[in-house]
Amino acid sequence: MTERRNLLLFLPLTPAVVVLVGMAAVLAVGLVATAQLRSESDAAASLRSEVLSRALAARLRATALSDRLEVVERAASRSGAEILLVGFEGDVVVDGSLSAPPREAIVSLLLQGEGQTTTQLGRTRYHVAPLEPPMQHLSVIAFVPAPNAPHAMPGLVRAVAVFAFLLIGAATAVALALARDVHSDIATLQRRITELARAEAAPAGKPIPVRGIDEVGVLTSAFNVLVERFARAERQYRSDLGRALTYDRDRSAFLAALSHELRTPLNSILGFADVLLSEAEGPLGTEGRENVEVIHSSGQHLRSLIDDILALSAIESGQLRLDRQETNIFAIAADVVREAKITAKNKPLAVQLAGQPTMVWADPLRVRQILGNIVGNAVKFTHQGSVLVFVEGGPEVATVTVTDTGPGIPADQRAMIFEEYRQAGDVASRRKGSGLGLAITRRLVSMHGGNIDLESEIEVGSRFTIQLPRHPPEEGRASDANLMSETPSVVEVEE
Repeated sequence: MTERRNLLLFLPLTPAVVVLVGMAAVLAVGLVATAQLRSESDAAASLRSEVLSRALAARLRATALSDRLEVVERAASRSGAEILLVGFEGDVVVDGSLSAPPREAIVSLLLQGEGQTTTQLGRTRYHVAPLEPPMQHLSVIAFVPAPNAPHAMPGLVRAVAVFAFLLIGAATAVALALARDVHSDIATLQRRITELARAEAAPAGKPIPVRGIDEVGVLTSAFNVLVERFARAERQYRSDLGRALTYDRDRSAFLAALSHELRTPLNSILGFADVLLSEAEGPLGTEGRENVEVIHSSGQHLRSLIDDILALSAIESGQLRLDRQETNIFAIAADVVREAKITAKNKPLAVQLAGQPTMVWADPLRVRQILGNIVGNAVKFTHQGSVLVFVEGGPEVATVTVTDTGPGIPADQRAMIFEEYRQAGDVASRRKGSGLGLAITRRLVSMHGGNIDLESEIEVGSRFTIQLPRHPPEEGRASDANLMSETPSVVEVEE
């Protein structure tokens, strides 16, 4: 039923026009044939009335006066006509009709001689035949029926109906055939578009055959051109993407190689700086110690930059693998806070840890790197006030919040700071790092299946919230009740 309805929706205009023209032709033929039949029927009725009136006039001349009525009635009965024998003044001498017309009408008929009128028989054709002398004052009027529907009309109607049926049937067959072809073309085109619209489908393939020069053929041809353009664009995109990936791999390989090459002399510099600071080779003066400390501090900073580049290269190349295990994130946070206290010892800044021991399913080395980046940034950019690290455990995830009283981050820069080589703040603040720490942190958190959020307010401070899973994905909740003993809300971490 649906298929038939779809076919009707695609009926082309030409078969419809054929049907309309055919119906008009059938109607015209019917009207012309009806008019012709009626004309011929009237002519036949006129001829019968003339023959009947003349024959009866000749018969009545030779008939006695007493027998004229019988002759007229017999002729009327046998012919089915109405016959009158009238005088020249319209008086009826012999009445062989169902109802004779009035005198005035008879006089009019005598004057006209022949024509059409209406009697008890309906529409009739009449003819006036005068008798010859010595009865020239008498005339015979014969009325022969001329029906509105000729006797051949039923046959004509049947013939026209058969003709109309054949014509409309042929037009319908053509329409259905064309509709089926159009529907097939459109269904093929629709199926192809649906296939291309799937996420896993490629925008290229074999062109659709063009089977006609109508609108559907034009649409199919245009669609083939569009698919070819998509195919060319896809090939160009894949080529550009391949080159970009090659450039990216080459860049990562270059940075990794360069970082490894830089690490060797840098480790030597840091090692000799440590030796000098230990005064193993002799005491240092005040100015000399300050210079060596600057060398050591700059070397440590450079080594952290190199470590960030190596970590980012490993993540981008897919070489970084997580060694997940049951890890006490509170203990790692305590180590990070302890190191941060040393960094902040020259600032009016309090670094505190709160919460309770909580286990997570994570790589302890990468968790230390995540917390180190977040807490390190908080200590680096907060000049006074406090940095609070709070650890709490939930049913499924463990949450670590790092809250500082730093300058805050503008709303339009909060998403940017998680991108590679992007930093917020003024130029002086940006020189304090490489712009890789938070980008690496976000990727490491994502690799663990966790989440990191940022809330910040200018001149008030910032809060980073890190969530990590507490259990492996395939296992249920693991109990770490032995680690949930009561602890102080704020833990003082020894330096």
